[in-house]
Parts: sequence; structure tokens; C-alpha cells
Amino acid sequence: MPEADETDIDVWLGGALRLAQPARGGHRAGTDAVLLGGLIAPHAGEVVYDIGAGTGAVGLAVASRVPECRIVLVERDPGFADLARRNIERNGFAARAAVIEADVLASGTRRKADGLVGGLADLVLTNPPFFEAGAHRPSPVAAKASAHTFEGGGLDAWLRTCVDLLKPNGRLGLIHRADALPACLDGLRGRFGSIVVRPVQARIERPAIRILITAVKGSRGPFALRPPLVLQTADGSFTPQVAALNEGRGWIEP
Repeated sequence: MPEADETDIDVWLGGALRLAQPARGGHRAGTDAVLLGGLIAPHAGEVVYDIGAGTGAVGLAVASRVPECRIVLVERDPGFADLARRNIERNGFAARAAVIEADVLASGTRRKADGLVGGLADLVLTNPPFFEAGAHRPSPVAAKASAHTFEGGGLDAWLRTCVDLLKPNGRLGLIHRADALPACLDGLRGRFGSIVVRPVQARIERPAIRILITAVKGSRGPFALRPPLVLQTADGSFTPQVAALNEGRGWIEP
């Protein structure tokens, strides 16, 4: 759990955001958060939930891009939840952003008691923990280990909460490891349709390292596999699309 004197202030999205994050070595939002925050363009007036929000980077990136939407940051760790609240205040979003301190993997009764009520979200964005407990060697940094590893549940339970939070025909956006695609599709089956998968590659000649997925609750629309999003050119600089996302411009999926 980060303390107030153990944080750095990062400038994000070309100066549109200033985010307090854990000091170097802690769990920090990076490129994954930039991609997820630029994945789906919400409509004016929509309510966007950032599930597993950490310091709030994804949700607040959306808030900075779409002033007409409302943002709910959902985070179970008290230290990160406190940083998320401070980041809301720091960036002037107090009138349209809030933090719910709740465990996504808790029972429905517990989630509701903590303020996480189903059926209120138009759009859910999430970067789930990447590993099941016992399936990898956890980081010695407690906050990193907690953020990367499911505790008391798994991806299917996480996605079950996401679908519960969404309104009918609400949209989901998530990022995960590329090799987790089968597990993600299993978790979406029967709950979502109009599923779109986009691989993310560090460079064009390299294998995918991430997947970006969008889906619609209750839809019967077809599956689509999109061309990859490539992060870097041959000289190591960002591709034009990713450079624009880093500046808070453009959307991956309109």
C-alpha cells in the first residue's frame, strides 16, 4: 500500500493529466493503461467504470478526453484507492468522478454493501490481474503481486462482475496477455457478443504481447479479429497511432 511520501507525480497524455503513482519499483500505470484508456470512445452522458483502477489512470484518461461522461474508479486496495481520490482532486474531476473501494471478486451481497451496484455502467474498462494464484512466481513487491495475481477468484469471476455492472447492451473493454485469449473468450461466452479482438505487438515482426478486446453485453453480433496495433517502428520510436494515444488523441475503437 503506497504512502503519501512514497509517490511520484507523472505527467500523462501530453500534460492533460497529472497522476500520483507509487515510487519507482511499485506497481505503476504505463502503456497498458494508455491503450485501455484510448480503447473505446464513450458517448456524452455515459457512465464509465474503471475496474481494478489502481491510481485511476484509465478512468481519468477517459475523463480528460470526454468531459461529458461520468467516471467510477473501483479499487480494493486502500492505498491505491486513496491515490485515485487524490488524482481526481488534483485534476479537477471531483464533480464527475468518484472512487468505490470494493473487491471485484467478493460476493454480490458484499459488493452491493460496499456501493458496487449492478446495472449502472454504460461502459466497463478493465485490466484484470494477469495471473491465477499459483500459476506464476509473484513479485516480491506486495502491491505488484496483488495487482498481477487473482486472490480468492479468477478471470471468470472477474468478468462475471463486469457483466453484472453493465446495463443491457453495455460495452466492455479489456486488455490482457496475448496467451490469455482462450481464457478471455471462455469468460465472455454466453455473456457478451459482438466481440472484437485486436492483438498488440511491440514491433511488426514480433509476436503479440497483449490483446485488446471489446464486447457488448447480451449481443448476438459476430466475432471479429482486427489487424494488430503495433507499438514501435523499426528504430524504436512509437508508431504514429500510439504516439497520438500517448498524447490523448484518437481512439482505437470508435
